[in-house]
Amino acid sequence: MIKKLLTIFAILISITNFNSTSYSIEADVFVQSTVNRAASTLGGNLTKEQRVEELKKIAKETVDIYGVGMYSLGATRKSLTKEQLKTYNQVFENYFLKSFADRLAEYSNPIIEVNSKEKLNENYTIVSSTLVATDKRPEIKIEWRIYTKNPDKPLIRDLIIEGLSLARTQKEEFSSIIQSADGDVNALFANLKNFSNK
Repeated sequence: MIKKLLTIFAILISITNFNSTSYSIEADVFVQSTVNRAASTLGGNLTKEQRVEELKKIAKETVDIYGVGMYSLGATRKSLTKEQLKTYNQVFENYFLKSFADRLAEYSNPIIEVNSKEKLNENYTIVSSTLVATDKRPEIKIEWRIYTKNPDKPLIRDLIIEGLSLARTQKEEFSSIIQSADGDVNALFANLKNFSNK
């Protein structure tokens, strides 16, 4: 299931090409304006390798990778040393970028329509959108959890795809890996490293 979610996430992030120097912007406008810039990554004449590198660059600019990583680690993060946290942040970023970047090559430009927004508080807004159906896939409902503490630079914290949270699914998977290793977080580190080195 997480592979399927990350595949969809790859499509979405590849079309989220936001200018980090932009002015303050509402979350729904942020999502709609960024998805409208789809052409350069999934369209055109880029090779797979070029697409992967461009996707990684865009993800670093638009996703709160650190925040997603801390959430995914769950309560385990409280028991780690500073050195372990440093190691985790490094291996998680590599894992996060590779986990969806390698899956983008076969996709053409998707069409995303923003439908509405709901401001939860000063820090978070949920933007509801639809990945328009094609002859190869059905319509998909997507909610973007946008972190807006800094209104000059909104960041993606989570995607809820047809009601299923990508961040929560990842958190459950990480917890399962650690539990299977009798609580040894090094098993998670090894798992993430092995995936990234494939």
